[in-house]
Amino acid sequence: MKHLFIKQAGGVLVPASDEEAEKMLRYKTGEPCEVEIKLWRNPQFHRKVFAFFGFCFEHWSGEQAGLENMDEASQFDRFRKDLTILAGFYEQTVRLNGEFRTEAKSLAYGNMEQYEFEKVYRALINAALKHIFGKTTDQNTINRLYAFF
Repeated sequence: MKHLFIKQAGGVLVPASDEEAEKMLRYKTGEPCEVEIKLWRNPQFHRKVFAFFGFCFEHWSGEQAGLENMDEASQFDRFRKDLTILAGFYEQTVRLNGEFRTEAKSLAYGNMEQYEFEKVYRALINAALKHIFGKTTDQNTINRLYAFF
């Protein structure tokens, strides 16, 4: 069972709400239990990163031919993974036939701490500037891009 805590001075963890405190009543005082701690990432920053992906995809797909008949959600998912790979956040494995396979690292909340997510975002911006917006001269697009910095 998961419980939400807030760290207080001196390293003491206290229930995050009255509801959480009630849940804790089922445990006896002094009874040992295992606790897994995960820090929550900033949800506003997470939305900003995915808005950036959306902006980049909109710009990129506007320049591509032949995407009209393709599923946009699948294209966006592949685009997001490819940009993450170009930003340097990937894992390589060897397939059974000896070929290398490159997979983007997951940006999910549970797979990455906030500081690493911020590092990924900076790398995504650099990769997008180089690979997607490198030849852009439209001032409106550039201004919208700078809003993400």
